[in-house]
Amino acid sequence: MTLKAQYTEHSMQVAYTPKQLRARIRYGEYQANTSGQCQGFVQGNVVILPEDWAADFLRFCQLNPRPCPLIAMSQVGEPLLPELGDELDIRTDIPRYRIFHGGELVQEVMDIVNHWRDDLVTFVLGCSFSFEEALLADGLEIRNITEGVNVPMYRTNIPCRKAGRFSSDMVVSMRPMLAADAIRAVQICTRFPSVHGAPVHIGDPSLIGIHNMSSPDFGDAVSIREGELPVFWACGVTPQVALETARPPLCITHSPGCMLVTDLPNSKLAVL
Repeated sequence: MTLKAQYTEHSMQVAYTPKQLRARIRYGEYQANTSGQCQGFVQGNVVILPEDWAADFLRFCQLNPRPCPLIAMSQVGEPLLPELGDELDIRTDIPRYRIFHGGELVQEVMDIVNHWRDDLVTFVLGCSFSFEEALLADGLEIRNITEGVNVPMYRTNIPCRKAGRFSSDMVVSMRPMLAADAIRAVQICTRFPSVHGAPVHIGDPSLIGIHNMSSPDFGDAVSIREGELPVFWACGVTPQVALETARPPLCITHSPGCMLVTDLPNSKLAVL
């Protein structure tokens, strides 16, 4: 079944609480992207690293809060994150995971039970899916949700600040909007710095190093209609690019678009 078909199938079903959705994910009953699911609750990007790499990555997040807004960090070797969800288990509660060895993607899996180690540290970073609810509530269209696909994400030439072994250029997600809607999106998203905040760029994609909008580096292309501008937000896939250069012996992340759905209300992250 295609991602779009999975999205359509599940969007037609009754809404689930975050705990119920995580249970469905855990038992292999939901394997699609999580955009539009469990409205009202925070979704997170996930990076899991060995303890001896954790300090450098923490500093990378602190220096680059737009693409890497840190929401939670686990104890060493602890797969449960009770501050983010009742019975939440990072080993089983994401639809798809990516396994990296030496910075190279080697496998995509549905759970990481067999990959878990006692020296691993989990980082959960804010995700743009959380502010999508606020945009929708204000009457703004989110094109990837309308078209039932994953949000398009692109590598850019915007440099992040280096921290120890971690460095990268920023990855951005894109949502096309009319100019007036883009201005409103800036106003709304400024309230949510913990989930990437306001857009980092609006308009000409070539100015940030993007030359083919129809071929995103991650996710799926969406239609851009006449009169619309591409609006770009800092994206939590940025750490995956940093991993390519840092090359840790092991790293586990979510697959793009397949987020950790938490019990934390989006309203808790609003600053105004």
